[in-house]
Amino acid sequence: MAALETIRTKFGIGASLIIAFGLLLFLVNPSDIIQTIQSASTKYDVGKINGKRVTYQDFDQEVKKFQEIREMLSGSSASSEQAQRQVRDMAWNNLVEEYLVIPTIQEAGIRVGQKEQIDLMIGDEISPVITSLGIFSDQNGNFSKESVRDFVDNVNADESGRGLLLRNYIFNAVRNNRYSEKYNALFTAASYVNSLERNRAIEENNTTAQVRFVSAPNTYFPMDSSIVVSSSEIKKYYDSHKETFQRNASRDIEYVVYEVKPSTADISAQNEEFASLYEEFASAQNVRAFLQRNSDRQWSETWYKDGDLRSVSREVDAFVSANNSGVSPVYKSGDTFYAARIMDLKNIPDSVYVRHMMFQGADARHLADSLLAVVKGNNFSALAAIYSADQGNADEGEMGNIGWMTQNMMIPGFESVLTAQVGKPYIIGTQYGTHIVEVTKATKPLAKKQVAIFEKATLPSKETYAEVYNKANVLAVRAAGKYANYKAACDSTGTYSRSLTINEGTDTYGAISHAKEVTRWAFDNKPGKASGIITVDNNYFFIVAVKDAHKEGYAAVSEVSDDIKNVLYREKYAQARKEEVAAKIEGLKDLEAIAEKLGTTVSTVSDVTFSTNSAPATEPAFVGAVAAAKEGEITGPVAGIMGTYVLQVDGRETGAYFTEDDAKAAQSRIDTYHTQMLLPLMADKTVKDNRARFY
Repeated sequence: MAALETIRTKFGIGASLIIAFGLLLFLVNPSDIIQTIQSASTKYDVGKINGKRVTYQDFDQEVKKFQEIREMLSGSSASSEQAQRQVRDMAWNNLVEEYLVIPTIQEAGIRVGQKEQIDLMIGDEISPVITSLGIFSDQNGNFSKESVRDFVDNVNADESGRGLLLRNYIFNAVRNNRYSEKYNALFTAASYVNSLERNRAIEENNTTAQVRFVSAPNTYFPMDSSIVVSSSEIKKYYDSHKETFQRNASRDIEYVVYEVKPSTADISAQNEEFASLYEEFASAQNVRAFLQRNSDRQWSETWYKDGDLRSVSREVDAFVSANNSGVSPVYKSGDTFYAARIMDLKNIPDSVYVRHMMFQGADARHLADSLLAVVKGNNFSALAAIYSADQGNADEGEMGNIGWMTQNMMIPGFESVLTAQVGKPYIIGTQYGTHIVEVTKATKPLAKKQVAIFEKATLPSKETYAEVYNKANVLAVRAAGKYANYKAACDSTGTYSRSLTINEGTDTYGAISHAKEVTRWAFDNKPGKASGIITVDNNYFFIVAVKDAHKEGYAAVSEVSDDIKNVLYREKYAQARKEEVAAKIEGLKDLEAIAEKLGTTVSTVSDVTFSTNSAPATEPAFVGAVAAAKEGEITGPVAGIMGTYVLQVDGRETGAYFTEDDAKAAQSRIDTYHTQMLLPLMADKTVKDNRARFY
């Protein structure tokens, strides 16, 4: 410390701070410091809900929790990208409920008591959240209250803590669902329609008008130079419609992408390799092993009927359909080579009805052998109820019944059921255990073939990768990290540069997906910057330049002035057109005369109704004018979007096809819409979702 004080005296506070920071790095793990800085910066926030920050670390923990919950509820892990996205949505929606929805509902004075929550879990009024969970179903697939009680009573015995995690999730889901039910009921009850309003709706829907009219079409282009929209008018419109100009952060980028495709030499080399293996494929005793070593498409137990192989190759399908044995010639489609070998021909059904008993443990095979000797059609279900480890399958009320199986809906390991004899039980082994299996019913057998398909796609060689990479590198080097250089390099090399406006969620560029790394680079750099080579899927090389950046918030007037100008121009044009038509037809009292003056004809439309439930092929200004017009009198001109109208209502008819029940149903749809809009309205100003930055 004395040395530090000496340095501070001689060289000032700045030097001592630098040295002190170095000592801090020596004493503390640098990654801990970085994590602390990140946690303090909103840049690393996944979002903000009702004023509460959601850091990446917090959200990651929430996602891990919901991954476990999903595994317990579905029995499978979230392995696919789609499944992972669903888990992230579950985690995010749960936070929105916790931080925003439930507090908002509670502020309205709504409560869900503890006794009420217990009743919803295990009492007389079981929540639909509980009844919809398959983990609480009995052997017949029906909801079992006893299963819920057993789960609640035994949850603390699970030392792993997973049971408690699941119980807390279900408990919160039940509580939150009841809160939402009460809140929605409050809004529905508030949407009261009195008899006067209902009768008016019935009258409007039952009253139709027969209308003759003349239309003078609006022609917006070319633009009329006499109609001027001033900058002050644009600013006034902007100020009064500012909320419509809100936007998320975005980037205007330009980019070049180089795709690595197999060269002619690569395709030729693959052709030679495929041809060298063709004879081995044609004569191999163990085709499965051959395909495993050499083919992109592995052996399949699938039986194909005519037409099934078109998705692989039309040539392969045509060969298999026309032959009962043999090996096809070599076929080429794009950069992929194919050959097919017909392995077997049988008449087999499309689907079979299967039942089984499953045995597990060291004695499983012995027990299966013993029961196979005594099992008969009429005692299968009874034996399954006693001995089978699978007590969950009881289709049509019979224990052991799995139901109909097809090639596309098949338990792994059960493939042999498609060729099994109906009514003859036999033993198979799967990853789940040892089974006695019986096919009890089958659809009509069809001629099908088992086919081995030798398939090999041509991959770019190292030389091809190097060649394409070098092309990309030339542009990247010339760009030297600057947008201006990038543009000059594109011009000098004759390279086509694409333009695109992206947001933080953009991960697809044209037909290229999984390109989030490109988006991250664009948002991490300022306008005027150009990237080096960004590799996507090891198959595309991007060079990107940021042309402009738009912050989250309101667009500037200058950025939207052209759009506003078009809106105001159309309004002014429609009004000018209306005045022009009025001057032309002044003094005319007959539609035919008006049509002749305007150089058009009289049109007729029937069943025009002033109703929110009808959808006439006419625009709102026209419908409104019809509703207010007196019968037999000329009305107009009326300024519309598509044209200027002069009309005459020749008559109105009142029917009785729209009833009070229809009016109630229409109001119910409106109430449902209002309920669906509750969460979006809550979240409009209180939820900021930045997940696209990270996923």
